[in-house]
Amino acid sequence: MALTLDDIAQLLAGPGQRQYGHEAVNQLDHALQCAALAEEAGETTETVVAALLHDLGHLLAPGSAQQEEETSEEGEAMPARDDLHQYIALPFLHGLFPPGVLAPIRLHVEAKRYLCTQGGYWDTLSPASKHSLVLQGGPHTQDEANAFMREPFAEESLRVRRYDDLAKVKDKATPPLAHYLRKMAQVALPRQQPAP
Repeated sequence: MALTLDDIAQLLAGPGQRQYGHEAVNQLDHALQCAALAEEAGETTETVVAALLHDLGHLLAPGSAQQEEETSEEGEAMPARDDLHQYIALPFLHGLFPPGVLAPIRLHVEAKRYLCTQGGYWDTLSPASKHSLVLQGGPHTQDEANAFMREPFAEESLRVRRYDDLAKVKDKATPPLAHYLRKMAQVALPRQQPAP
């Protein structure tokens, strides 16, 4: 069943208050920071909305509040499996948003895997992001990297990934959710009316 814009707003405002993994922000703060970075960079409205919604699957994943965990070398509890959040949101958003929103959401994990083949990127990742990368398949092989770059919206997904990596700053000021809800409405597809 497709989500409505109101459903998305309720998810972000409600369950979005949950902590964003082992980062210094909650899910909503992370989403807002990511969208703000995209907007500040002059991205299209579709890419800004993709940045806002790239992790929506975390809020929709079955058992997302109580994931199976394992202990890291530093003694922290970390997820023991990948929740495939980049795919979970897509059926709920299909028919609501165009490919320019959906593709960067679907590809943002692959973008991280791709960027890990580029010098120095691994060192910029937070410990939680490094851990999740291992669960997500690790850095791309050369064939995987080549296939990724042939995907429509690969470049946009790489930029969304960079915003994602930077959107973890505690107490950073951003425009409010209402600002981005208006942007979602701007790019939402017209609803198909049932035939009489």
